[in-house]
Amino acid sequence: MSGVQKRETRHTRRLAWVFSHARKGYATFKRRGPSAGLTAFAKATAVRRSFTRRRKACATLTVLAVGVLVAAQDSWPTYHGDYSGQRHSRLTQITPANVHQLTLAWAFQTGQTQQIKSTPILVNGVIYVTAPDNIWALDARSARQLWRYTYPANQGFHIGHRGAAVYKNFVYLTTPDAHLVALDANTGKVKWDVEIADARRGFWSTNAPLVVRNHLLVGVSGDFDNLPGTLKSIDPDTGKTQWIFYSTPPPGTAGSRSGGATGGQMWMTGTYDPDLNLVYVGTGNPTPVLNGPVRPGDNPWTCSIVALNPDTGKLAWGFQASPHDTHDWDAAEVPVLVDASFNGAPRKMLLQASRNGYFFVLDRTNGRNLLTAPFAAVNWAKGIDKEGRPIPDPAKEPTRDGVLIAPNESGATNYRSPSFDPQSGLLIVSAQDAYGIYFFKPEHGEYGWAGADYNLWGKGVLRAIDYQTGKIRWSHELGDGPSGAGVLTTASGLTFTGDSMGNSLALRTSDGTTLWHSGIGRVGNSPVTYELDGRQYMLIGGGSALYAWTLPTSGSP
Repeated sequence: MSGVQKRETRHTRRLAWVFSHARKGYATFKRRGPSAGLTAFAKATAVRRSFTRRRKACATLTVLAVGVLVAAQDSWPTYHGDYSGQRHSRLTQITPANVHQLTLAWAFQTGQTQQIKSTPILVNGVIYVTAPDNIWALDARSARQLWRYTYPANQGFHIGHRGAAVYKNFVYLTTPDAHLVALDANTGKVKWDVEIADARRGFWSTNAPLVVRNHLLVGVSGDFDNLPGTLKSIDPDTGKTQWIFYSTPPPGTAGSRSGGATGGQMWMTGTYDPDLNLVYVGTGNPTPVLNGPVRPGDNPWTCSIVALNPDTGKLAWGFQASPHDTHDWDAAEVPVLVDASFNGAPRKMLLQASRNGYFFVLDRTNGRNLLTAPFAAVNWAKGIDKEGRPIPDPAKEPTRDGVLIAPNESGATNYRSPSFDPQSGLLIVSAQDAYGIYFFKPEHGEYGWAGADYNLWGKGVLRAIDYQTGKIRWSHELGDGPSGAGVLTTASGLTFTGDSMGNSLALRTSDGTTLWHSGIGRVGNSPVTYELDGRQYMLIGGGSALYAWTLPTSGSP
């Protein structure tokens, strides 16, 4: 499953969900809650603005349903910043020469035990940041709270939350019990609340919705039971369902190509090309997870990148990163859109560093593979087929006695968003080299996990991949195990991320040299940047707090 950190394994998630539902008779197991974050505090040291001005900014919030090709410098209006998924900013005030001068502008403590895993959204000077069941609207200059909405107590699975979406004067929040809530951006009052899946069956939702014109695209999660993968298009004004795409057929569907597999969950927020009018989304692993023989064939469209028409939900094309996956390696990682030269010809490309350890370059007009190359330790494939897909090695299938596999179950990368730097042509990825032992348990039959895995060793590393060759240009170690942080690059030549030791980092994009760091607690989200009143800010979460960094007011050298 994508969207969780190493310590949040499928087994602990399963335990949590069942105990949390046992009182209602939904299931029989429960996962322990995450560790508490930092001691609650709220601090604001930036320039103050009147409450009237902040409320006025909220009142004028208008995010149109037209294309967000490149985010304005004073905003971060979508989960990825824009539709491309590049997470690259044109801002240049903070540079390799002055980044060491960064100082804390403000910090906001949510007061929750949950770690911040969401990407903050910024529109008209207002930041929207989420945690399970909660969303806060903050003044981007000072972190003063404008309003807070808390969803009613529920028995949903509180694993984490990726963020919100904005459209017109609405802010949208998915919930642990698989609801979608529309809030008034001025006040946080509920406009409507709809159920997008049945939590009693094991569904939940954690991802940040994606707005494409008049479509609000929401993925539904859940892998405790044999459930179909689902992406829904919701009318952002009314909450009514417009269409549903199933990555694997719902129960009772005749003539399925999936070979009997379920799964293929839509864990993460996709990307969009307005010229082609195609949405690109990664899908999760098939179920039963380790019992491959009961679901013969490639099991489309699990562990895949799919291109969909946002007006109809129809599939334009699909590419399987892991055909017939038996290791829980979702392909839900961000499909990054790049328009550039490849082998001397201009191309509309899609890049993905996938959880299975392979980097893919696709022609996003038709899904044809242009390049496949490993970017982390891998030992499970015996070659690449003519379609550019890794060929599974039968000797690396899970067995009763166990088999050593690289990468491990948490993957060579995961939900951690990469960043593409157009100037260098590098995709910067939070990766890990890791090994685990996979066991198949026939007595588990055709249901759920059907086995077990044990992670043995892993080392987190930030890797810079040359998109034209797949070669690693540089690597920067992040500590034992994977970092929970995503990546941000800027036009000044900086890369921002976090390591697995509780530090936020600034690196030189060209060679990965560390230029600045600050210990803020475990980083579980992707940093963003924006400029207000002539000052550039870098925003990143540590533990349950959100931190804004900027240069001193006296100026930079």
